[in-house]
Amino acid sequence: MGAHVLNDDGKRVSRRTVVFGSLTLAGVVAACGGKDSGTTATATTAAAGADPAALLASATTCILSPTTTQGPYYFDADKIRGDIREDRQGTRLDLALKVVDSEGCTPLKDVVVEIWHCDAAGLYSGAESQSTGGGEGMPGGAPAPSGALAPPGGGPADPPSGAPPGSGDMADLVPTDDKRYLRGAQVTNTDGVVRFTTIWPGWYRGRTVHIHAMVHLNNTKALITQLMFDEALNDKVYTAAPYATHTGRDTTNANDTIYNDSMLLTVQAATNTHLAAKILAVDTDKHGS
Repeated sequence: MGAHVLNDDGKRVSRRTVVFGSLTLAGVVAACGGKDSGTTATATTAAAGADPAALLASATTCILSPTTTQGPYYFDADKIRGDIREDRQGTRLDLALKVVDSEGCTPLKDVVVEIWHCDAAGLYSGAESQSTGGGEGMPGGAPAPSGALAPPGGGPADPPSGAPPGSGDMADLVPTDDKRYLRGAQVTNTDGVVRFTTIWPGWYRGRTVHIHAMVHLNNTKALITQLMFDEALNDKVYTAAPYATHTGRDTTNANDTIYNDSMLLTVQAATNTHLAAKILAVDTDKHGS
């Protein structure tokens, strides 16, 4: 029956999907960055019962996506997967992202797209103590600055290796726990599309509701951006469990230091889920457009 096996959920997956699952993210990025890698995007899985990629026709056109800080809670979680929920409870969100060249709108195949976000209570996996105020980090403390963390001495922070020029970003986090929920990466198919199954993100002090997204191209962090939600939808989702018990939200799109309209996801309600989509336009030749 060809090179297919059953995964833990009993679904048929290709042998290449199994290979992806055994690699670190760095290994997949390296494989996809080679000129003759032969890598295909069979690790991308569609959400059951609905395809959020159908929304891409009405999503934002391929204007260069804004570059933002990766924040203090990014690290390579070694999770090449489509369903990133694990045990986290919340409103299901099926997300499709399409990666294109910002100048020609050409879909980019075999590109690694990574996302991460907090859970319904505002916690980040790998950093639960920080995101509850047990260590340094913006969710548990004061509202976050829009720029990078300053190093000792007060000078500007240096971007990590491979960060987009001018991003002034923070260094990757060293995880302080072994949780990895709501983190994952996928490889774009021939249409430049990846799909994720997750939950609607929660909130924490100083930031509006958001999902972090990173595009790895040729072994570099070619795009670091964030994805936002219409506030009317946030309000509606947050009336239900488990979000309703987390009260006191202090920051919306209107007063967030990073938000702009170009980050808004296209969202549609569906049976037992919300579908969301966004086009990520990458400056592949680094011409700034």
